[in-house]
Amino acid sequence: MIRFARPKPIIDSVSHNLLQKCYASGTPKGKAKLKTGQPLKRNKLTIKKGGGGDEAGKGKGRISDEKQKLYDQCINPPCPVRYLRPKEREREAKREKLGLISKARQKEIDFQKKGGSFTLGVTTEPMRIGTQGLDYISLGIFTEDELPKYKVTVEDGIRLAKEYSRVLMREHRARRVAEINLLKLRKAAIEALPENLKKGALERDLTPFPVNRGLATLTPPIEGYLEKIMNAAAKKSSSKEKLR
Repeated sequence: MIRFARPKPIIDSVSHNLLQKCYASGTPKGKAKLKTGQPLKRNKLTIKKGGGGDEAGKGKGRISDEKQKLYDQCINPPCPVRYLRPKEREREAKREKLGLISKARQKEIDFQKKGGSFTLGVTTEPMRIGTQGLDYISLGIFTEDELPKYKVTVEDGIRLAKEYSRVLMREHRARRVAEINLLKLRKAAIEALPENLKKGALERDLTPFPVNRGLATLTPPIEGYLEKIMNAAAKKSSSKEKLR
């Protein structure tokens, strides 16, 4: 006896076809769907340790030592001369009498014992400026004793700078007063003119320096060059007017 099976509904067959029949991909997203609660495995890179590693380590240590030496030189530089105010100098002298010496003063004393300014390449001999053999001493114009020796302290430098600024301000004020007086005289002269001449005096006189004057050039001017440019500009403007 033959039995006929019931046909499946269309909705069930469509949903069966839409279901995922293959395995999930190897991505972390797919693994999370299949294996929940398990940590993901990561690939580890193995690094071979050879003889080059020791050399690299030694080089790195050497660079760090050089850097440390540079840092120490920057933090503790040699200070040949320290600037101290008169009160600070008196206080330091009193402390030295009592046997109390600061670190900066001790560093200065050690520096002077080692050689002072000679260790930095500073000499007391006069420095010759200019071409060798053509300076004043070599030519016999002056001797070394006749050359002026400038020994200026910090206090003298501050005093000279203030004096120079006073001189500059004095010159600036004198120039400013002269310009103000010139403007006042010009205004008074224009006011004294009659009405017909006052209008002409108030207009700027551009005769020696007109607006369309050609600037100075390194090469001599070309004859007829300006006329050619003016004619070309006139033709261009006339063609634009025709188009409008």
